[in-house]
Amino acid sequence: MTSIASGTALVTGASSGIGALYADRLARRGHDLILVARDRERLNALARDISSRTGRNVEVLPADLTDAASLATVEAKLREDASIGLLVNNAGIGTHTPLLASDVAAMTRMVALNVTAPMRLAYAAVPAFVARGAGTVINIASIAAVAPEILNGVYGGTKAFMLAFSQSLQHELADKGVRVQAVLPGATATDFWAAGGLPVENLDARIVMRAEDMVDAALVGLDHGETVTLPSLHAVEAWEAFEAARRALGPQLSRNTPAPRYLAAH
Repeated sequence: MTSIASGTALVTGASSGIGALYADRLARRGHDLILVARDRERLNALARDISSRTGRNVEVLPADLTDAASLATVEAKLREDASIGLLVNNAGIGTHTPLLASDVAAMTRMVALNVTAPMRLAYAAVPAFVARGAGTVINIASIAAVAPEILNGVYGGTKAFMLAFSQSLQHELADKGVRVQAVLPGATATDFWAAGGLPVENLDARIVMRAEDMVDAALVGLDHGETVTLPSLHAVEAWEAFEAARRALGPQLSRNTPAPRYLAAH
């Protein structure tokens, strides 16, 4: 088991679904909270509920993370509030619509929320964590990060970024007291699916996990020191083999001559 940084947890996308469950579970674990989402009324209701049940201090910070000014407000909070020891980058949107049938403006908003916002929030939080020698970043990605064919290509690309970004941060920060975990949920029973145009009831129930079970499993993975957590993957040895193959490939990827198969015959 690994010691998790204490202090206040800032959770994005906290007004419902996975984010609200992270807020509840972290409060039960003894964290005070800062809840970030667009809907002030839902945040206030959740804050009252969590605070009354757990006795923790819960602050709400309404913000639209696709808006530069709102995002800057949350970044400033992460830089300036020395009580924050945990960042949960959960806010995100998705769709099952094929790329050729998707609106490019909507895809641009998806990149802003799924990539730009968590990247900037991590850049705001991590230097303070490093200075204190403690802190945790949880980045919610998706199985689409390694299986991009299953959903919209832009969505898969944003989640591949989250996985790669997390792994790079893990490598950089391993000796600085800062933990980074990427969580790759499969299909999860939240309003994510309805918002993307495909209500969860249309999915095969055998592939859909309760959101409560997903969050609880991800936190157990964090406790166990996992850097990448796949709550739905029973055969963990398959991921370990995948990672081992990826790492073995690394030293072979950059050479000063082309591979023989690319040399033209003369």
